[in-house]
Amino acid sequence: MVLDPHHHQGKFGHDYIRVLASAAGLVWSTDDIDVDGVDLTIKQPGRTRYGYSPQIEVQIKTVSRPKYRQGQLIFGGLSHTQFNQLAGADFAVPRYLFAVHVPASVDRFTDSVTGALMLRHAGYFLSLRDRDRFAVDDAKRKVSVRIPVSNILDVAALATLVAGSPG
Repeated sequence: MVLDPHHHQGKFGHDYIRVLASAAGLVWSTDDIDVDGVDLTIKQPGRTRYGYSPQIEVQIKTVSRPKYRQGQLIFGGLSHTQFNQLAGADFAVPRYLFAVHVPASVDRFTDSVTGALMLRHAGYFLSLRDRDRFAVDDAKRKVSVRIPVSNILDVAALATLVAGSPG
């Protein structure tokens, strides 16, 4: 049985992030159930200048028909509840939104050429640490966030986010 398109797109987005983590020499884990909006925990094993095993928590979203304006990805797929699970500075472990722009057609997710496998299209990151939470968690109301396209999520950026996680 093949996954329905919505689940297929979401799974690809999660796998996209896992591939970046693996390429960066990082490890990832998931909680046994999602109780607070964390899809993956990503950490750098061992001792670093920031201490032992710095880590981040991420919520992963995908978008197949992105809207870009003034150098920003306009992402409207967060509910107020999801936003509240990312916003604010009072988390023990830093949290990020990862938005992965995936192709609209699943047959375009990857491409193989001699000596390479390409994953399409791109991932972006955003911290909502400086944003206030909504007074009421409302899973039905949506909020848009603007993610600078300069916040491209690649191997180096992911490693930097994790290594700098204490700040």
